[in-house]
Amino acid sequence: MSVTRLSFPYGESIQWHSPDQIPQLPPSPFREWLLASGSLTQKLKSHCNQFEVKVLGEAMLPPFPGELPHQGQAWIREVLLCLDGIPWVFARTLVPGAMMDSAQDNFLSLGTRPLGELLFTSGDFTPGKIEVGEFTACDSLAKLIDSLEQESHHPLWGRRRYFSHGDQQLIVSEIFLPKARQLIDRLA
Repeated sequence: MSVTRLSFPYGESIQWHSPDQIPQLPPSPFREWLLASGSLTQKLKSHCNQFEVKVLGEAMLPPFPGELPHQGQAWIREVLLCLDGIPWVFARTLVPGAMMDSAQDNFLSLGTRPLGELLFTSGDFTPGKIEVGEFTACDSLAKLIDSLEQESHHPLWGRRRYFSHGDQQLIVSEIFLPKARQLIDRLA
């Protein structure tokens, strides 16, 4: 895998929708993964011998237009979630600047620990709605997928979830990479 920090950030602007607004969601079992209300980290860990977080980059950056309204800067962290050495999920987290002021130790000390452990075990965060999106990777994300030697002949699916911390919300977007979709479909 020839991923470098020089390409960070990899994320791109995606149109997200409520699942009930999508005319045709993917078939099971992938649909259940996409809409799972619990921790995706825990679900992933239950399907492998070795779970690994590969940090692609983290920094205070401007979000994409419309990604985190009214925020000039956000702490952005992008990672790959790997199962038995295979990247399954590209995840992008956006933490508003004001939340970083009050809870930065939670985020800056993560290292290679999954964010899901913090969000679902600390009691400080409340999971919110899930939105989904189907899109064709372009630009940096497409280059990332190519560098992972995963062929993307079909549109990708992802989910975006909001987590509340007091009166602030952070956003976690999780894109299922082509290998994940292939392997999940075989679980049926």
